[in-house]
Amino acid sequence: MQTLIDRAFAPVAAAIEAGRIPGAVLAVHGVDRAIRHGGVARIEPRARMRADTVFDLASLTKPIFTATAILRHAEQGRIALDDTLASVIPDLRQYDVAGAAECRLTFRQCLAHQTHLPAVEPLYTYGQTPSTLRAFILQRAWQAGPPVYSDINYMLLGIALERLEGAALGHIDPGFGLSFQPDATACAATEFCHWRGRVMQGEVHDENAFALGGVAGHAGLFGTADAVLDFAAALMQGRVLGPESVAGMRAAVHGHRSLGWEAAHAGWSGGDACSPGAIGHTGFTGTGLWIDWDRRLAWTLLTNRVHPSRHAESGIAALRRAVGEAVCN
Repeated sequence: MQTLIDRAFAPVAAAIEAGRIPGAVLAVHGVDRAIRHGGVARIEPRARMRADTVFDLASLTKPIFTATAILRHAEQGRIALDDTLASVIPDLRQYDVAGAAECRLTFRQCLAHQTHLPAVEPLYTYGQTPSTLRAFILQRAWQAGPPVYSDINYMLLGIALERLEGAALGHIDPGFGLSFQPDATACAATEFCHWRGRVMQGEVHDENAFALGGVAGHAGLFGTADAVLDFAAALMQGRVLGPESVAGMRAAVHGHRSLGWEAAHAGWSGGDACSPGAIGHTGFTGTGLWIDWDRRLAWTLLTNRVHPSRHAESGIAALRRAVGEAVCN
């Protein structure tokens, strides 16, 4: 494992040295676990990366928290994956129930991004309260388009999850040492946000999740590399979900999207050396988690590549692939 982690961290160290990313933590879980870290924030307080640095996991919230929670409710018989979201959210498009396409959306379709909903919408610019923005998401007649990877899918799943749990997302324990309310001083800094007028550290980077109260179905989860890999290890060991749910996570529903994840395919973020059936997901802030079931390997690369600005070429796509190739070869 030591040789593997050294080999896999080499392109990460090169990216830090070249100034493409400010810092990173790489951890690999197999028969044992190894971790490497490096880099320093570019803006005060210029904290150095540590093995226990907490990262804004961004869209890793989708598979680790939201999809997992929805699948658990399905296992418990509280919903079926082919039920409509409206079965749990009766006020979804409540003024046009008969004709609204949104009322026919199913949990399975949203989990696998097989809906007509857009990729993203600048909800944070609307200047409303979190509760009003939630109502807007539910009542809007979303413009129809081809299926795309969509934050809106997971915003709706997050609202459905709140109804199922009877609690706000931020009050649900994600487990594994993950958190929606981290200690800001332990967190890697992300972007200087011109809208909020400060560097984001310990506050969710995603503007829409922030406007929705700090947590939404698509973003808001924080964690260390160890916490992310604790989740992955438990998932591989069958301690998170049952075999049917895991099979749904591993099998592409359409294209490369599975229930909450992306299945391995040529050119994907996990590299081409992965076994068939591997799954992974990335986050906009520079995070990622990949699981190769056949090799019994999981790895997470956590970077704050948006620090201090997303408007720079970090080379994160190529870096993720290089790490995956090194881990699996």
